[in-house]
Amino acid sequence: MDILKKKLDFYAKKISKSYNLSDKYLDNLYSVFPFNKFEYVISHLLATKIISLDDYFDIRNEYLARNKYLHLFEISAPRGFGETWAQNHLNELVQDLKRPNKKLDKNYSGEYDFWYEGIKIEVKASRAVDSYSDESLYIKALDSKSKLPFDMNFQQLKPGCCDVFIWVAVWRDKIRYWILPSKDALKSKFFSNQHRGSKGSKIIEGQIHITNDNISEFNKYEVSAKDILAKIIETKIKKASKK
Repeated sequence: MDILKKKLDFYAKKISKSYNLSDKYLDNLYSVFPFNKFEYVISHLLATKIISLDDYFDIRNEYLARNKYLHLFEISAPRGFGETWAQNHLNELVQDLKRPNKKLDKNYSGEYDFWYEGIKIEVKASRAVDSYSDESLYIKALDSKSKLPFDMNFQQLKPGCCDVFIWVAVWRDKIRYWILPSKDALKSKFFSNQHRGSKGSKIIEGQIHITNDNISEFNKYEVSAKDILAKIIETKIKKASKK
């Protein structure tokens, strides 16, 4: 967003002063999606021929390339993002992952998301946003090179209900994946209890916050999209060798 603003500011300085494009005016401009201050400036730049239609397409394409995953910040419902999108996304990446059922696991009762040759897999997803911003998600969304502080929260973690966690972390321009054995998540110094399950249950439920300060602590769990299945298989082999 900062890059787009700087580019538009550069062009806006060439417009006649009879048009008010000051930051103060634009910040107070009444906006309703998709009509906002950026649309307002661009329409003036086109009308006054400061930029051509080709220039506009260049600006637009550059912005889209820098913000490939910005649309994921427009999913307001946590369940819609964390479950519907994240699970479908992973199933597209790794088609060998199976949706669990009683035929695969006679004890299955909805406590994990995927099954792979005896491995129970739980998917969690979070988005990187400016920790100190009160704006809408898509406004405070950060790119992977941003120096602003962020706090991604992987919550409702129940290590006792799965063998492996797949974490999906989304920035405006990048998606990263971590695969953690559930026991590693439980033993992590960053794991904090939220609450136990239903009354009488001994299942521990917690959360792990990923921030600028601790993200490097999870480097050993990070994998590329193409290596997700291989890492799951590796976890399965390690699990079998310890029996």
